[in-house]
Amino acid sequence: MSRPEWQRAPRRAVRSDGPGVVLVTGATGFIGRKLCRRLIADGHSIVALTRNAQHARDVLGSQVRVITSLDEVVSSERIDVMVNLAGASIIARPWSPARRTELLDSRLNTTNKLTELIARLEYKPEVLINASAIGYYGVRGDEEITEAARGQPIFQSHLCQAWELAAQAAEQYDVRVCRLRFGIVLGSSGGMLSRLIPSARLRMRVVLGTGRQWQSWIHIDDLLDLLWFCIKQDDMQGGINATSPHPVRQQQFAEILAAQFGRSIPVRVPAAILRMTLGEMSQLLLEGQKVLPTKALSAGFAFRYPELPAALADLLRTKDPARA
Repeated sequence: MSRPEWQRAPRRAVRSDGPGVVLVTGATGFIGRKLCRRLIADGHSIVALTRNAQHARDVLGSQVRVITSLDEVVSSERIDVMVNLAGASIIARPWSPARRTELLDSRLNTTNKLTELIARLEYKPEVLINASAIGYYGVRGDEEITEAARGQPIFQSHLCQAWELAAQAAEQYDVRVCRLRFGIVLGSSGGMLSRLIPSARLRMRVVLGTGRQWQSWIHIDDLLDLLWFCIKQDDMQGGINATSPHPVRQQQFAEILAAQFGRSIPVRVPAAILRMTLGEMSQLLLEGQKVLPTKALSAGFAFRYPELPAALADLLRTKDPARA
């Protein structure tokens, strides 16, 4: 089986405005794979932290330096940018006490170790891009949420607040920290969209509860563009909403998705069933947030896919296998 183009292509020179060397955690995940492939295509050097070195080499290719511990990075090395995407999936299993601990530890342990690495590096990175999520804001109904909004005393918010606080520790070493609060990331090869497509292909538009809850989303290409924008722009720091400027209600999302495959019938999932089955985790499906990317827009960031119909049309059409 031949290697995809992104692995076969020769390395190009690093652009003069580029970061040079980027350390990525969570590099084999849905977002991490896409980020590493884009950076490789642009000629940057990647150091990928992973628990499974062979899997990472299979997924990312030989052009990426794979490490299984940050201790493998010597103090004299130069790392220009760190991108921290590591963290167990928040929606994989209900939030039992053990699962909550796992979700917290998977985020805080890696983030704290990154700060320890920064402390001993002779050349400090310019910026740490740290993943977070719009769950930071908690349950907000129809309120329009900007980066100025505060968190809430519920688990999804506490998880994000703790993660962001751990990342902020890097600021004591004069490292700029961008805490990107991801909305629902839409991509053609993973994430939530891959779970929704099968029912849409069967011409079903699935409505969760009332369907009036907001869904704040972002196309994977816009997310990667925003990551790079934050790396390049010295004035980008702090909490940054990584969402499209046009959130939609869940029922509208279901209608637009199903319309990509033709006429459909509504299938409603009662809120009571989701709450009984998932417990507090059902908030992620039944209690959305209407989040606006105020900082990104104010800084001049331009979205390729600000509207959901165009975003879904792009993701659902036939893709180049190299981008899968």
